[in-house]
Amino acid sequence: MEWKNLLNHNRLGYSRYAEDPDRPAFVQDADRITFSTAFRRLANKTQVHPLYENDHIHHRLIHSVETASVGRSLGMRIGRWLENEGKIEKGECHTLAGIVQAACLAHDIGNPPFGHAGENAIGEWFSKKFEDQNRSPLFKDILPEEIEELKNFDGNAQGFRLLTRLEMYRHMGGMRLSYGVLGAFVKYPVTASIRQKTKTDSNACILKKIGMLKSEQDLLSLAQNPYCGLKKIGIFKSELGLFKEVAEALGLKVEKTENITWWRRDPLVFLVEAADDICYNILDLEDAYASGDLSKNEIMDHFEGICKSIHIPQQYNPAEEIARARSDCISKAINACVDTFKAHYDALMSGQFSTSLIEESSIKDSFKKIKKIAKDRLFTSRRKTELEVYGRNVVHQILEGTLPIFESLMKQNWDAGQLEPYHRQLCQTAALDIRDVRSPYEALHALTDCVSAMTDRYAVKIAKNLSGN
Repeated sequence: MEWKNLLNHNRLGYSRYAEDPDRPAFVQDADRITFSTAFRRLANKTQVHPLYENDHIHHRLIHSVETASVGRSLGMRIGRWLENEGKIEKGECHTLAGIVQAACLAHDIGNPPFGHAGENAIGEWFSKKFEDQNRSPLFKDILPEEIEELKNFDGNAQGFRLLTRLEMYRHMGGMRLSYGVLGAFVKYPVTASIRQKTKTDSNACILKKIGMLKSEQDLLSLAQNPYCGLKKIGIFKSELGLFKEVAEALGLKVEKTENITWWRRDPLVFLVEAADDICYNILDLEDAYASGDLSKNEIMDHFEGICKSIHIPQQYNPAEEIARARSDCISKAINACVDTFKAHYDALMSGQFSTSLIEESSIKDSFKKIKKIAKDRLFTSRRKTELEVYGRNVVHQILEGTLPIFESLMKQNWDAGQLEPYHRQLCQTAALDIRDVRSPYEALHALTDCVSAMTDRYAVKIAKNLSGN
């Protein structure tokens, strides 16, 4: 892959775009994301703690802003190095950093309420509906590849859908972001059906043809440790054509043979991912002190694993000590990821690098320990677990309560004007957008569009409204 393509500032859905030298494309992109309603809603979406009561605990919006800050630093460091190496033009370091910053701002924009618990709740609800022998006609005319993406609903794919279709210029390019930012955003450049095919033994011969597999051991290895871009769904079928346009403009490495087509990651995705990894791992520990889940000494032990020498002035209180150590650790982690990017540059540019920068860095062992304590102590805390159960039921209540609108719409041959008054009221109450629904597939995605857009608190409100409580 080549930087002259990867830093492409042309816009999806706007062929007449001409860049303003006083306001580069990446600056406009960051502004469009920042001022969008979807970004604003992140202020009331779960980062780790659902329906948080402590104002000092992170929500998705603050996490996104902090990730963008770290991403910009990573981008500037890598951009300067590429300039010095003669791999990009002078001044392009700002373009690279700006693209990473904008993509970081948007990286969680498609997440539903209640975080990953919300994603799981949506997928679980669809799985039960598709398995029901007496299921609604709405679920009977869905193709297998469409079923797969709904059963495995993912906020990454929803984010790409939102950026390229739903927000601003609806069905005309969405936010009309630059190809460079959209490429850096797509962490998993694969659809549900293709991801499923790459996981099956029956496709071993096809995978061998594209060089992924050379032996049965490779097949086993792929099943256990798939290419990092194939681990989740990043594109819905409905947006595949839009992603193809982005991939072609950027010159992403494509893997294509017979019935399988997917793409290698844009190298800048790894910087966005690194910024996210740095922020959520380190700042989750800081939140753990505010939430009372971990003591200061436990947190400082983990921070000292990243930074061997942290100087804390004696007059600092515990919260200030943690904040100071957190700052030093972020700086150390940025340096480590920059070193890793340089060391694996050729593999990144050829699409062969298949892990994360943190996992290959000099501080990987310290981050493994942080992830373990988060898994053992933070993600299983009593309050978090109780609220995730509550959130799951809230999501199911909304999906179940709004489903009759689409069943009725199907009966009326997709004529929204024929809906009964209650269903029209419910559309208004739940902010259901049914303007362009003309098929069962579009109907079910309109349903997930509605639910995934909700904040935690708004979802609770709508669920109570639907239940009559």
